[in-house]
Amino acid sequence: MEAILRDSVHHSLRDFLHRNAIFLCERLCAEFPSETNLQLLAGCYLHSNQAYAAYHILKGTQVAQSRYLFAMSCYQMNLLNEAEAALCPPNEPSAEVPNGAAGHYLLGLIYRYTDRRKSAIHHFKQALTIDPSMWAAYEELCVLGSAEEAAVVFGEAAALSIQKQYLHHGLASQSLFTVNDDCNLVSGRNFSFEDVSPRQLKLMQGSNTRDSSGNSHVILGGVSGQPTNGSSNISFYNTPSPMPMQLSGIAPPPVCRNALPNGLNLSSGTDSSPRSTMSSTVQAGRRKFVDEGKLRKISSRLSFDSGNRRSNRLAAEAGANTNASASMAAGNGTTNTSKIGSSKLGSVARSLASRKGQPWANENLDEGIRNETFDDSRSNTAAISGFTPTSDTRYLEQDGATLSIGGGIMHASKVISGASEILSLLRTLGEGYRLSCMYRCQDALDVYLKLPYKHYNTGWVLCQVGKAYFELLDYFEADRAFSLARQASPYSLEGMDVYSTVLYLLNEDMKLSYLAQELISTDRLAPQSWCAMGNCYSLQKDHETALKNFQRAVQLNSKFTYAHTLCGHEYVALDDFENGIKSYQSALRLDARHYNSWFGLGMIYFRQEKFEFAEHHFRMANQINPCSSVIASNLGTALHALQRSDEALAIMEKAIRADEKNPVPMYQKANILMSLEKFDEALAVLEQLNEYSPRESSVHALMGRIYKRRNMHDKAMLHFGIALDLKPSTTDVTAIKAAIERLLVPDEIEDNL
Repeated sequence: MEAILRDSVHHSLRDFLHRNAIFLCERLCAEFPSETNLQLLAGCYLHSNQAYAAYHILKGTQVAQSRYLFAMSCYQMNLLNEAEAALCPPNEPSAEVPNGAAGHYLLGLIYRYTDRRKSAIHHFKQALTIDPSMWAAYEELCVLGSAEEAAVVFGEAAALSIQKQYLHHGLASQSLFTVNDDCNLVSGRNFSFEDVSPRQLKLMQGSNTRDSSGNSHVILGGVSGQPTNGSSNISFYNTPSPMPMQLSGIAPPPVCRNALPNGLNLSSGTDSSPRSTMSSTVQAGRRKFVDEGKLRKISSRLSFDSGNRRSNRLAAEAGANTNASASMAAGNGTTNTSKIGSSKLGSVARSLASRKGQPWANENLDEGIRNETFDDSRSNTAAISGFTPTSDTRYLEQDGATLSIGGGIMHASKVISGASEILSLLRTLGEGYRLSCMYRCQDALDVYLKLPYKHYNTGWVLCQVGKAYFELLDYFEADRAFSLARQASPYSLEGMDVYSTVLYLLNEDMKLSYLAQELISTDRLAPQSWCAMGNCYSLQKDHETALKNFQRAVQLNSKFTYAHTLCGHEYVALDDFENGIKSYQSALRLDARHYNSWFGLGMIYFRQEKFEFAEHHFRMANQINPCSSVIASNLGTALHALQRSDEALAIMEKAIRADEKNPVPMYQKANILMSLEKFDEALAVLEQLNEYSPRESSVHALMGRIYKRRNMHDKAMLHFGIALDLKPSTTDVTAIKAAIERLLVPDEIEDNL
């Protein structure tokens, strides 16, 4: 009953029937109360986004997996101190972090959001060391600015780690079983009950096939696996240790279809392959997929008894039925008698049910079809005890070594080449993402172009390309990249908050409104949707409504940094500097490298004429993003306000080199030169700027002021008139008219006025 209930819960979870899974799991916990079953119930609640329920269920548990699930529920409820205590018990400072790489990654997130950067970096690196495919950990390291080059992280050491990981799981899961001294090699693993077609059923019932070269193949769900050549198939399923089951002394009836083809005997040495002589490998039995609903119809053909023993209680009851026990063993996939050395294997068989309270199945999803596959043969622990890391590597390098991956058989050489291909792809993606986080955006774009087209043309990569163009102030290319991302993944909201800002800066009110409506209809509970809606209202100058939308985004996800920053921008637009500072500081508590918030704080302090504070915050933003000409020009302006004109000029030169298309640094440089009374140099800069931006009224207004200082009133009046003709803002119109009225007033008197 317990095993059936557990299987039903897993089945419901795989079908996303969370309410059904919770109901059945409550029945399971009521009938068989154990911490393992409570883990499953808590997992059901976590799947249905009810972290609070999992929190109350697991509070006070001590098993490692329970502690991890409890920590996850605490993290989702923002109870970071309790989450940390669950992963690292204060009374056990040397306790190992539960759940391996995932546990270290979760602990790194906790440390990050509690402002312990060094500890967070340590645990993210630990997660990557344990599992090099933990991409999320590398992303966090990039965000923290502490990621090593992707070639180092996803290099040879990572490839070796993946290979050893697969080999370790495979070898550790092997064990050999025989019924009697003269019985066939059997496996007592539980079957996976699935819906299969009659044609698949015939394939399941068939024996291992041989090709013309004599290599044996394994039929898996109707698909022929890779040739095994007599070497053992290594299972990767992380199953609990079996409980011994007393089998009857009566020999099972002969079932010829379950024997090895052509009567191959592993102990006869007929296979000339060197692998057949390895004492640690044996021919693996066949895997089977059986439909529970059709079990009764095919029981006579598969020699099953009508009662499937799927729990310890049922297995104990079935021990009395010796014929059924023996027949079950025979029908579970047999091989000929195996001998290692001169001694026979002992009469050991696996129980049909796993240890009470432990997971009994390992599931995988393949193209939406639920398959549970089990390796029927397992090598003896003593037989593999001689493997060392060095010998493991040598074993993987052998041409005929085979591994069981995802229910199929694969040559070890393919595992090695597959790991190499995956890491090669991660190196390119990782290096591009690392450079983006360092705001070396052009370099990142060059790296992304090295990707194959099928990977480049995915939503995530195109969003990263769009963000890179956004940081380079190339908003048209950013718009194009994000549009392609929407076409590639119209269901994804990744990067749509930045896309909405791009459309805001391009004044594309129609496109922005359409994007916001699409995102809201896609997911009303995503912060990106409300950020887009807020930008839409902000473009219409409705800052109060925009602020409410940004606050809604913060409510939905308090860790969404960009939403806090956008709230700060709206507060500044409403001249509410106090709340603007609070919003920017909230963003920096989440991400200290979010340069937008440093820049926003600098702008507030500059407007408040707190130039020293402004200079500090602009400099922090410039250190994070040294390639931004906008940040550099504002830093130079703050330095000029502090009468540090030489430093300001140096910064302006860097800003001009960073983006020659940006007119602001050149204008500010001319302004600084004019204050230093270097009029000729200032006019030269303005003439050059006028070629780039001929319709900038502020350029002609500044030229008019310089000519006035040089007592060249005719040229001054000419440029003031041109400035007015270019339709400047109301504030600039007032300033230009005032300058015209005082055109003939000497500068000394004007300064006193």
